[in-house]
This record gives sequence, structure tokens and C-alpha cells, in this order.
Amino acid sequence: MKMKKKWLTSLVLTVGVGLLVSACGTGGNQASSGSGTAGGGTAEKVYVVGTDAAYPPFQMLEADNKITGHDIDVLNAIAEAGGFKVEWKNTGWDPLFDGLDRGTVDIGISSITITEERKKKYDFSEPYFEANQLILVAEDSPVNKLDDLKGKKIGVQGATTGGEVVKKAFGDTYQGLKEYDDMPSAVDDFFNGRVDAVVGDNGVIQYYVKKIKDKKFKLIKDDSFEKEYYGIMVKKGNTEILNKINDGLKKIKENGKLQEIYNQYFNKE
Repeated sequence: MKMKKKWLTSLVLTVGVGLLVSACGTGGNQASSGSGTAGGGTAEKVYVVGTDAAYPPFQMLEADNKITGHDIDVLNAIAEAGGFKVEWKNTGWDPLFDGLDRGTVDIGISSITITEERKKKYDFSEPYFEANQLILVAEDSPVNKLDDLKGKKIGVQGATTGGEVVKKAFGDTYQGLKEYDDMPSAVDDFFNGRVDAVVGDNGVIQYYVKKIKDKKFKLIKDDSFEKEYYGIMVKKGNTEILNKINDGLKKIKENGKLQEIYNQYFNKE
């Protein structure tokens, strides 16, 4: 009886080890943080990318919860050219920065303007998009520049450079400033008469207004507005992924892929 029990125990252990090795061998196609496999290799690291998918045409959330848009196509092309894998996460705007701080997000791309203030806390890639602020007002509005909006209600997306432009012009406590969680809400309120103007990035405002056929409006570019550049953001000191991003970005600039993506969304030859 003892011999038989010993033999059975040996058999169970042998089969168990075999199943464990087999199970480890099937994990090659799953997302991994880089842990080792039974074969002695290392699974490919998958970087989590955070974005705020409420800023068409740069980031959009489709009906099936799929994230699409200009920035998504850009980073996917960068990852392919740079030889790394990404996993997308719709974090929202403020949680995107918090995710980078806490390490739950590796990369941030969401039409993020490179500013000196942000560079104190995060590292940025080389620019991938040049932007400028635009003012959306009624077609018959006497407004011709930002200063003309003094005393009027102005809608912006909160925590963006559009809001900073208004605060710089009229003060941090300007009572007419109304901040929204996303740009669509600001534009909707403008057309519903709740604000007199909207200030925001040219790409997203032009995207919205070209879809509106039955409303009258005009877009104004103030000569005082400085050019802005969007960059891809990582936690301060994360040179490993930043180098990969810049390498991939350089390649898609040189081979024309970046311009191809731009043309797809903004119809510019």
C-alpha cells in the first residue's frame, strides 16, 4: 500500500508540473507587465495609454466604447514604428494626470499642450501637432479680438489652455468665465445662448462648427494668441518609454505617416 501511494503521489506531481508548464506556455499573446515565462523568456511589456475621449476629432468614444480619433491614430502609428505595444484607457482629463502620478497610466495623449508649468512635473515628447486658440461668437457679434469679450460670458473646457488665455486677459477670478468638463458642452451652451463665446483649440472648434449647418457664427483668431504644440506626456524621468515614443514619432514624421493622419482628419493637402 505504501509503494502504491508513493507511486500515485509521484504521478500526480508529474502531471501537475506538466499542466503548469503547459499553462504558462499559452500566455504569450496576453497583455503583460513583463514578467518571465516558463521558457526563460520575457513577455513583451504593454504600456497603458490614458486619454480623455471627449475631444473630437482628436479623441472620441464610439458607441461600442472604442476609442478613436487623430491622437489615437498618431500614437498607434508611433508604437508600431517604435516597436512597442499599447493598451488604451479612457481616463478622463484630470484622472489622466493623476494616473501618471500614481503609475496606473504610462503614457498620456489627449491634445495636451506643452507648457513650462506642465514640464515641471512631466516629461514630453517632441511636438506632434501645432495648434492655436480660436474664439467662437455669433455671426453678428461686434467681437473682433479677445479683449472685446470683457464683461461677456465665455465658455472653455476646464484645465485647458483656452481657460488660461481668458484668465491671462481678464484675471484669475473673472466672473464671466464658465468652465466645462468637455468642449462639446461648452459649444452646446453657446448655441443655446448660455454663453456669449467659446475659446478653445482650433482643431476641435473647427470640427464642431463645420457639422452645424443651421446656425450662424464666426471664428476669430486673435493675433495675440501664441502658437501651441501638443506633446505626448510621461511621468518625469521615464526616459525608457519617452525615447521609444520620440523614435517612433521621428519615423512617422519622416515617412509621411503623421501628415497622412493629419490630412485624414483636417482635409489639408
